[in-house]
Amino acid sequence: MIGQGKLRSCLADHWGVAEATVEAHNGGMNSVTWLVTAAGERWVDKAVARGSRRSFVGGLTLSGHVEAAGIPAGPPVPTRQGDIVAEIDGITLALLSWVEGQELSGTTTSDQRLIGRTLGRVHEALRDVPTEPVDRFHWVDAQAAHLSVRSWVQPSVAAAVAAYEAVVPSFFSWGLLHCDPAPEAFRLDHVTGVCGLIDWSAAISGPLLYDLASAVMYVGGADQAECLIETYLESRTITRAEVEHGLLTMLRFRWAVQADYFARRLAAGDLTGIISDADNEKGLEDARQWLVRLSS
Repeated sequence: MIGQGKLRSCLADHWGVAEATVEAHNGGMNSVTWLVTAAGERWVDKAVARGSRRSFVGGLTLSGHVEAAGIPAGPPVPTRQGDIVAEIDGITLALLSWVEGQELSGTTTSDQRLIGRTLGRVHEALRDVPTEPVDRFHWVDAQAAHLSVRSWVQPSVAAAVAAYEAVVPSFFSWGLLHCDPAPEAFRLDHVTGVCGLIDWSAAISGPLLYDLASAVMYVGGADQAECLIETYLESRTITRAEVEHGLLTMLRFRWAVQADYFARRLAAGDLTGIISDADNEKGLEDARQWLVRLSS
């Protein structure tokens, strides 16, 4: 990965940010991040492998649309050449605007209301944004080699994918997704009262219910998320029928995505954002337990 000296040179050359202080942040499992400060301002520097460039640029573009709608989203700062990313040593780098506020926990009623309301606002803001070129849902290959990392993974993932694909596609309301609206991606500015949504890493068109299922997953499942779901439904971006008849199927699929993700990391020895494979093992075991629970 990029050394801090080279990173500071890149910031000066591409963004005109001179004499920056750079501090390792590592706030995610799909990228490497640094906190950047200079002349009383601060940003987040985010790097992904060059092979992820297209998806990364797509997500950054969506963050700009969300920000323009009045929802803080940490959009990219353009380079001196007007680009939203720079390339250095096989790495794609973006300088992201800082979003003030405290990350949510999802454990309180007020947090769940903020998550549901903000997610609804985001989906509404992206309703009329052109959807080309973006990736189309879904990306899980139920026959992928890495699913053999444990004997249970492939059949469990395949069953969850089949259950999702058995639902008539027109049943779902489609739009542009965040894909991973975990509580810590929501930032509440207690001064302004505005809640934002950061960490835009992909541009995917899919069922809006997938984002809702992701938010529900992170707060402990549907039984623990009634307030979040009801508040989200106030946005009227999807119908109550979709939630009543499709949420548990989508939640099962979402856990299959988790199983696929951690199986791939274990197979590849990917330790990005973590200390040891124990974290990958825990993520896979959590997925196993939930897939068992939701398949019964």
